[in-house]
Amino acid sequence: MNLLLLSSSRQEQGAYLEHAQAMLNEHLQDVSELLFIPFAGVTVDWDSYTKMVQQALPQFNVTGIHQTTNARQALENAQAIVVGGGNTFNLLYQLYKQDLLNGIHRKVSAGTPYVGWSAGSNIAGNSIRTTNDMPIIEPPSFDALQLVPFQINPHYTDYQPPGHNGETRAQRLAEFMVLNPTMPVLAIREGSALKRQGNRLTLLGDKKGLVFVAGDQMNIEPHQDLSDYL
Repeated sequence: MNLLLLSSSRQEQGAYLEHAQAMLNEHLQDVSELLFIPFAGVTVDWDSYTKMVQQALPQFNVTGIHQTTNARQALENAQAIVVGGGNTFNLLYQLYKQDLLNGIHRKVSAGTPYVGWSAGSNIAGNSIRTTNDMPIIEPPSFDALQLVPFQINPHYTDYQPPGHNGETRAQRLAEFMVLNPTMPVLAIREGSALKRQGNRLTLLGDKKGLVFVAGDQMNIEPHQDLSDYL
């Protein structure tokens, strides 16, 4: 498999996908056409979302899967599959509704490059049970693409606003560990990404990530080899 799982579409005040350009160009060598899946978009319509990606990635010919006459055939013909962020529940709901989940898994397992950010990275994991999103719609299952055998938590942050008494992200992931003690969660900060190439997994970027598993919380260093989690 050839996966690039970005935590976010932006880093700090940068332009849309600006921070990811070098990672994308390296990941998508010899690719000229991208099939974009905009289903995580809810407050932005899918045509507008696709246009945003086209403008951010002018080096590629970007087509929204919803703009094709046959979505499943478009998947079969895709040079690379790109899945944007937004609401993870709506994204997975649409993939089940349109019967695309198995087709994506099959195509990516055969070597087609996959890029996701935020919700698009969430669905690459075992399930979407560690998304940060509100369940605004109910998919048939939380089971996701399972392109990696662990959970993903994009947009990870340690920040807690002063006076805010809700749970931190670490506390929420600790709850997941209690009920799922053997399932690792890889938490990645904005600006970073997980890169899978075959049986090698690496953290890209200059920010530390974390692994939550079996009640423990461990740091991941930039460029650390994480292949043992595959």
